Order: sequence, then structure tokens, then C-alpha cells
Amino acid sequence: MSGSLRVRRALLAVADKSGLPALAARLGDLGVELVSTGNTAKAISDAGIPVTPVSDVTGFPEMLDGRVKTLHPRIHAGLLADRRKPDHMAQLEQHGIRPFDLVVVNLYPFREAVAAGASFDETIEQIDIGGPAMVRAAAKNFESVAVVVSPEAYDGVLEELSREGGLSRETRFRLAREAFAHTAEYDAAISAWLDQRAAGGAEAEGEAWPPERLGVAMSLRESLRYGENPHQRAALYGAAGPPAPLGDARVLQGKEMSFNNWLDAEAARAVAGLFDFEADGPCAVIVKHHNPCGVALGATFAEAYTKALDGDRVSAFGGIVAFNGEVDAAAAGSMADVFTEVVIAPGYAEEALLAFGARQNLRVVRAALPGPPVLDIRLIDGGALLQDPDVISEAGDDMRVVTATRPTEEQWLDLLFAWKVAARVKSNGIVLVRDLATVGVGAGQMNRLWSVDIASRQAGEKAGGAVLASDAFFPFRDGLDRAAEAGVVAVIQPGGSVRDDEVVAAAEEHGMAMVYTGRRHFRH
Repeated sequence: MSGSLRVRRALLAVADKSGLPALAARLGDLGVELVSTGNTAKAISDAGIPVTPVSDVTGFPEMLDGRVKTLHPRIHAGLLADRRKPDHMAQLEQHGIRPFDLVVVNLYPFREAVAAGASFDETIEQIDIGGPAMVRAAAKNFESVAVVVSPEAYDGVLEELSREGGLSRETRFRLAREAFAHTAEYDAAISAWLDQRAAGGAEAEGEAWPPERLGVAMSLRESLRYGENPHQRAALYGAAGPPAPLGDARVLQGKEMSFNNWLDAEAARAVAGLFDFEADGPCAVIVKHHNPCGVALGATFAEAYTKALDGDRVSAFGGIVAFNGEVDAAAAGSMADVFTEVVIAPGYAEEALLAFGARQNLRVVRAALPGPPVLDIRLIDGGALLQDPDVISEAGDDMRVVTATRPTEEQWLDLLFAWKVAARVKSNGIVLVRDLATVGVGAGQMNRLWSVDIASRQAGEKAGGAVLASDAFFPFRDGLDRAAEAGVVAVIQPGGSVRDDEVVAAAEEHGMAMVYTGRRHFRH
């Protein structure tokens, strides 16, 4: 069977029925006998196309709520018989089994069920058994059978059948590779979901952490122009099945997204997602090189953006902007004079899209805000690191004022705002805030004093009356002294240094209020 395979008999069983009637009609026109299961057979029959139910082939009805339909020797022998082996064909003839030449199967929507938040039992029912068995059988026997797992492949297969009268070995081998990748991704998604449920304790029995395996299935979404630098090749992958990267992000206009654009858009979206629109109001985030350089809340998105921009107008040039709600025309107008690479938000008013449309190079991305994270996986050379996600669960009631001076009500609001932002700044991270807007950010320095110094110099006069958030404790009092010199009036930090007494004493000397959270938020 090294040459072309003529298709006389096809088995169709698809969960995704897009393109199915047209496929079945074309196969019928080519003289192909169609055998099908359950709802697939009904869809073909309803389109007026002759089809043989699989139960007529097996002699058994579908059983166990459809769990058993194709798991039968009359199906799998017809898929696995190698036509290069005379004894295989003799056995088929002995038992009255006819071979299949083409298998068109896609699987129950397991990943879609997970993405839609289906219950545990509902999701379990979306684990396909017969489908992967048929796909793997046909793919193993690609010398004798062609297997198609994606509606996107229908046109190419039909075109080759119509033009050549059969499917070449090259095509069958390519389809087999796609089929095994398809089932591998499907099984990996199931394994990852079960492990996540166990790690989260929802269905765990006994010791659930850490999971024994990490199932990470990714499929290519698109090639990118280059990586972090022009000499590096790059591509974007997404988890197999929905949602697409960044909550099914869609680029509505502008140039294609680059490697760095995707990274920074993810960082900006993550910060915007820390602030609930209903509870906190409009939030605008400006990110540069994966760090927030401006974050603010406002009465409107335009006000929030302007406040975020005022925090660091220099770094905002060429930055990524994220919003936590639907962007309106006023917000789009407020961005008009600043060169921006990407704007990302859950939605856009039509007037905002029209305003952005005048800036052809601006990438406008629509993406849902991030949901609750499950696991944090980071690849290293030859392996991976796994940890719980860093969730900012501390609230005002959980925090402890350790100085005689207590924060005012306004300072408390700024402190809590600053604390959230600091958790998303690269360590060592220092954030200065006034009036629910960042005025200075010190990120990624090798010591905390330098981060305080950078944030203070950036804030300038705005540091006077500002509050400061530190993602981890102050190991020495020098950071407090520098902050006080800049005009900082209140500090929020985890505490826990062996020199906490010295740090608190420094705050007392400067008349600063200091709050301990009891939890740090390093971000490497």
C-alpha cells in the first residue's frame, strides 16, 4: 500500500459537526459508502445523504448512554487490518468483516467543558473513549487507512480524492501524525485536569501535592516574526483546545503581535485583572518590559489612563496598555498623543475602535480578564518547576499596624492599592502611590535600597505624601530612611526580617505609619 489509497468505505463519528453535511455529500458523490454513529449519522441522514448506522455493522445497539458504540471487532478489525498482509485480509473474509479506507473522527469536547466550568461529573462524561481508540487504530494502520481529525482538513482531502482518485501515502502519513498529536494533546489535557483537581483538593484522596505528573499539551497557534531579539526564532503556542492564549485573545487591528508584545500584554492584563471593575472602578495599566510603570484607578477609564501615564510618561512610550473593562471613546482619545504598541481590554465601544483605527500600527487586542489561576509552571533546562499561584488574598483586616502612627483612611486605600501592584513588579519591587495611582516604581534591582532610590527619584515631588509598598521585608533600615527623605508617609511590607525592630524604629523616628501583611510576594 505504498501508493495511492482509493476510498470506498468511510467511518464518520464527529463531535464537531461543522462541515459535516458537505463532507458527507461529497464523499457520497464519489461513491463512498458512509457508516456513522449516533448523532453524526442523524445529521448525515437529516441532510438527505444515505448512511449506514454503526449498529447495523456491529449487530449491537449503542449501550450505556452511548459510551459503547464502536468498541467492537467488526469496527476495529476493519480499521486495523493491514492490506499488505494476506492473512489479515483472509481473516476479515472469514468473519465477514469489511475494511474501512477513511476514518473521520473528532473527539468529545472535553476541553470546552472544562473551559465552560462544567461540573466534575459533566466533565467526566466528556472524556471520549471510542473516538481516540478509532483514531489511534486508523493512524497506526495509515498504510491502509486514512484518518482525519479536523474539519480544517476536509477540503484538502476531498480535493485530493477528486483529483487523484485516492489519497497518497504522503498524505496518509501526514494525517496519521496529526491524529497521534491530536490524541496526545487530548489525553494530556485530561491528565492535567485530573492532576489540577487533585492538587486543589477537590477530588483528592490522600496526599495530593505535588502531582505525580505534569501534563502540558500545547499546539502551534502562529509563527512570530522573531523572539526577544531579531536573531531568535519564535512562535506562539496555546493550550490544546479552548481557550486560546490570554483568555481567547483576538487581535482586532494593527500589526501582528511580537514575542515581546505577547509577554507584556500578559503582564498588563494580569495587573488589570487584580482590580474588579464593579468593586474598584475603572483601572488602567501601562507596562514596559513586563513591569507595570503606571497603574491607576479613576472615575472613568480616561481619568485612570491619564493618572497612570502621569506616573511615568517617559517609560510609557512604546508601552502596553490594559484596561479592566470596556474601553470607551474618551479613553481612546486620552491615548492619542502617546506612542503605544498594544492596548488590551475585555471589550471596546464602537467609537473607541473607530478612534484606534486612525492609528494603523496600534495593535488592539480583545481578551477576557484572567480567571483564578490554578498552577504556576516554569520550564527550566531539562525540566520544570511547579508552584501554587501567588494569590493576593491579604486584606485590611488581616494586616497589622506596627507603629504608633496609624494610616489615615485615604492612606489605607493607597496602601492596599500599592500592595496589589507591588506583587506584580519584578523583585526587588518597590511601589510609591498617591491618590490610587502609582507615582514611582523600582523593579528588578539586586538590592531593595536601589529599588527605593529608583522609585523615589522617579516620583520626585509626588513622593511627598505618598505611600510605599515593598514586595518583601526590609533587611535594613536604610530603605526606610531613603523613603522618608523622599517624603513617604506610610509603608506596607510583609515584615519578618531579623532587623524588624530597627526598621520599625526608623519608621517611628520619621513619623511614618507601617503596616505588616505577614506575607511576601517575590516575583522572579
